Amino acid sequence: MTPPPPRRDGGKPSCRDGDRPARPPRAHDDDRPRGPRLREPELAADVSPKDLDRDARAELRSLPASLADKVAMHLVTAGRALDEDPQLAHTHAWYARQLAPRLAIVREAAGVTAYAVGDYAAALAELRAARRITGDPSALPMMADCERGLGRPDRALALARDPDVKKLEPAAKIELGIVVSGARRDRGEYDAAVVALQGPALDSDQLQPWSARLWYAYADALLAAGRREDARRWFESVAAIDDSGQTDAEERLAELADD
Repeated sequence: MTPPPPRRDGGKPSCRDGDRPARPPRAHDDDRPRGPRLREPELAADVSPKDLDRDARAELRSLPASLADKVAMHLVTAGRALDEDPQLAHTHAWYARQLAPRLAIVREAAGVTAYAVGDYAAALAELRAARRITGDPSALPMMADCERGLGRPDRALALARDPDVKKLEPAAKIELGIVVSGARRDRGEYDAAVVALQGPALDSDQLQPWSARLWYAYADALLAAGRREDARRWFESVAAIDDSGQTDAEERLAELADD
């Protein structure tokens, strides 16, 4: 399951600072099922284990065939539901975790879906476990954002200094920069939040898949720093390129016009 990008400071209105759900109980980073055994959630008739991508299926080969198929179908269902019904996705991913808690692909899915429903403590525990198993640092941006969600911006900034950051793909580095900017804002460092997003990626004339989110985060940081007109110009730039509706830039412009 591909993790969604961190949702703060670059998404819809529900992603703005202060809108996270209340902090849930702290999770334990281990392989044991949490709480009572879960009842198996219903699977759609059209779900097949073959719908899981090849690399993920390869990771399930350590399981008995029937168990691997069941885990695969719940992971597929979690992936399908993630955007439209994150709670349903979380239910299926957590059931898969109960079946195969020692597989990185399962722990990653549990972490991603926990993040999507706002259970940042559980998400952080699961993503840490997945990284411990594989050594893959790709979830660092989401882990750092979880630290923000738990009210720990200093720990978010510490994760951004992890030596493995240099191994991240360009898109993940952009997402981590957005989280860093938000963490600076959490600390009341509004000018530093602006600076955190500046650099070649922001200055580039070539549009990238992450351009709208980066520009939006920059506009949001400028606005928080009191640079209203600069923020308005960047929101206008976002609105001009955001054909897929990644952001709410047009709504933000309307709010600025009304103030």
